[in-house]
Amino acid sequence: MNTFFDEDVLLSTEESKTIYSLIKDLDIIDYHCHLDPNMIKNDSKFNDIGELWLSGDHYKWRAMRLCGIDEKYITGNASYEEKFYKYASIVPKLMGNPLYYWTHLELQQVFGINKPLNSDTAKEIYLEANEKIKNLSVRKMLNNFKVKYVATTNDPIEDLASNGKYDDLMVAPTFRPDKLYNFNEEYISLLGKAANIEIKTVNDYKNAIKERLDFFVSKGCKITDHGFYMFPKAYASDSEANEYFNRLDTLNEVEKDKMFGWLLVYLMKLYKERNLIMQIHFSVLRNVNQKTFKEIGVDSGFDIIGEEIEIQSLINFLNQLDDNRRPNIILYTLNFQATRKIACISGAFRNVYCGAAWWFNDTLSSIKKNLDIVSEYALIGTNLGMLTDSRSFSSYSRFDFFRRILADFIGRKINKGEYTINDGIELAKDISYFNIKKLLEI
Repeated sequence: MNTFFDEDVLLSTEESKTIYSLIKDLDIIDYHCHLDPNMIKNDSKFNDIGELWLSGDHYKWRAMRLCGIDEKYITGNASYEEKFYKYASIVPKLMGNPLYYWTHLELQQVFGINKPLNSDTAKEIYLEANEKIKNLSVRKMLNNFKVKYVATTNDPIEDLASNGKYDDLMVAPTFRPDKLYNFNEEYISLLGKAANIEIKTVNDYKNAIKERLDFFVSKGCKITDHGFYMFPKAYASDSEANEYFNRLDTLNEVEKDKMFGWLLVYLMKLYKERNLIMQIHFSVLRNVNQKTFKEIGVDSGFDIIGEEIEIQSLINFLNQLDDNRRPNIILYTLNFQATRKIACISGAFRNVYCGAAWWFNDTLSSIKKNLDIVSEYALIGTNLGMLTDSRSFSSYSRFDFFRRILADFIGRKINKGEYTINDGIELAKDISYFNIKKLLEI
């Protein structure tokens, strides 16, 4: 009988255990996250485990709300010790939720604590973790996890002062142009100031974007990221874009959508010229609880799974540029129902990848399903593996969670005689590390 969260957790065959033993200590490339680069630059410390875990983790906040915990202990003014005890009290209710796995893997891997977290153990674990946290800093934590590459998420107007190389850790910026889609005059003014270009025409706008993108590249940017609900239904021509730009405050919804499409195509061309990867995250409905959103703000646990995209709109998007003019594109859907279609589409267009199980799909069952679908409808051998998409510096245990699931996925097939152990080992290494390393050219 297995003991609680022992070294073989999630590994069901001897082959799985063998594969895991050969990938668990591979370096980590986190090619999409929301970590604060200023904290990495400053090598910040945390006062206690409550601050580390609950200062910005909307996964935990959402779970606490589901259990009826008062907002005072989530985003309110309670102490982090009080917040930690409230979180500890709900952990036994989280069976099957990825938070249950992540919580205990983090306790083991960050603090060396092998006890289950609950109300009875909370005080003991709090004190023990806080003794360890005295000697931990952000960079030491990342070093302990063997993180070598972090791609933070950055607005085009940021100065990127904290991105750069810290010993053997590269903290690279990611170009996230979401605010460009709104064609907001105030933001356009800020863009112009950042690029040192007075923006009066659509060509000025294009040049300002290009200037900022080149600045990002000079700071080590290799990847871009885009978040939107649905793909455009139509695409403005250059002449239409010029005309629309001169009357941005009077555009109707169709014209706004066409400008959005025009901008995406322009960005794709820039990315291809600079050998940048284009990530696209879609099918998200954001801030659905309007009253609480106004009180607490963005990224606080009020986003949900949106409708499945219209596949024809994705096809039309990919058809805007030929295979040899399109950048490498990674597609992530929050609505899992689209995964099979996206996997199929990745075989019809060169340099298009079906991304990892993302956000609400970052669960034990959905990661397995994602691996199944990619292997059956596309190609598992080119899969790009795991990323954190996280704001928490202790979240790198999620890589271990993924590598265990991957090792078991491959190991089960070997155990059944469907695959060879040697090929399985190499496949697991590629998915865990080498595929994304090759794509990023690092």
